[in-house]
Amino acid sequence: MLTSQPTIRPYQSYVYAYPHKTAYGRLDTHPTGRPALRELWAAERKDALSLYLHIPFCEVRCGFCNLFTRIGAPDELTTRYLDALDRQATAVRDALGDEAPVRFAAAAFGGGTPTFLTAAELERLCDIAERRMGADLRSVPLSVETSPSTATADRLAVLADRGTTRISIGVQSFIDAEARAAVRPQRRADVEAALGRIRDVRIPVLNIDLIYGIDGQTEDSWRTSLDAALGWQPEELYLYPLYVRPLTGLGRFGADVEAAADAAWDEQRLRLYRAGRDHLLAHGYEQVSMRMFRRAGAPQEGPADYACQTDGMIGLGCGARSYTTRLHYSFDYAVEMREVRTIIDGYTATEDFSRAEVGRYVDGDEARRRHLLQSLLQAQGLQLTDYWQRFGTLPGDDFRSELDRFEARGWLDGAADAAGLLRLSPEGLAHSDALGPELFSPAVRAAMAAYELK
Repeated sequence: MLTSQPTIRPYQSYVYAYPHKTAYGRLDTHPTGRPALRELWAAERKDALSLYLHIPFCEVRCGFCNLFTRIGAPDELTTRYLDALDRQATAVRDALGDEAPVRFAAAAFGGGTPTFLTAAELERLCDIAERRMGADLRSVPLSVETSPSTATADRLAVLADRGTTRISIGVQSFIDAEARAAVRPQRRADVEAALGRIRDVRIPVLNIDLIYGIDGQTEDSWRTSLDAALGWQPEELYLYPLYVRPLTGLGRFGADVEAAADAAWDEQRLRLYRAGRDHLLAHGYEQVSMRMFRRAGAPQEGPADYACQTDGMIGLGCGARSYTTRLHYSFDYAVEMREVRTIIDGYTATEDFSRAEVGRYVDGDEARRRHLLQSLLQAQGLQLTDYWQRFGTLPGDDFRSELDRFEARGWLDGAADAAGLLRLSPEGLAHSDALGPELFSPAVRAAMAAYELK
């Protein structure tokens, strides 16, 4: 008798970093205590670091957003935040030392919304990156996130002058009713005006973010947004599936976990994903990952679509992560607004940034999982020789049962073997948000399950 295969939910978790922050723990409870940054970075390569500065402020919080950010910044909070960022940058650069050359190969400002800062504050943010950390922003790829209401001419002029090579704007939908349904109040006319200002300053790469799966969205309305974005000939487009997460606006408004488990919504998102993917491919875009599409021939300016596999990431700000080969670390994490405000206030009052506070140690197995995850979820796949050179094994040696399961589902591209690649099939890419979580280790799963939402 045939047995039915279990239904695989395609939208489980967006794996943008591994291990996830919800698997981190307070390091003061670790047997060795909070490690000094100088000790953490002493044996690390520092000749091609990535630098990330996090600004945890937005003018409004979208209904789907579970990022670490707060609405507004009263009582000169941005000044106090930049003061703390300056102190942290000074401490981190001191911890890197001068025994070996320190060089940054890429930089990014994210959030939140970095352009929530005024033009003068953006100048100061760039000064912190350059004068405190030693990053030459005009000679390395610099990516900055913005929003339609904060992409003002004076702010964009600062970013262009300071060397920004890529700007990413969250539009989500060009249809006003869909934006309202996602609890993102905006008018298409304002979005188009912001895009015009971005093109006027001639930043080399424009990325537009769009979301599919919004209540009431159809293939026709989705195509309307896609065509509106294509009208600006963006070098990159990101297509994000809508998620409803606990403690977010949509979650509070009744779009709860039960609704998120609806098979009809999964089917809608898969249908819209495929329609969007095919539409962009037909218009000369190349698929980089499930979410990212790059116009053929466009320059690649800025960090790739995943956290660096070989570590060497320095994050500044209370929502940023830093990655060394043996420890990923950050500050506390929350989604609920009151908790976020408390963490930001604590950060701005901190004087001593010489030790890591919250994090997770990464052993050999976790490093293998991370490398596999963050390579396999890219359309180009994983070079088997790269994995062998780094770990002395092959993915099939380390993850045989998982790869056999993916192959049985048709998620792997069998033709890639001849080229020395482990690569997802188109259907595997479509199910990236189901495949990724299946590669989480039992220990990381347990830590994430034990995390107390706040």
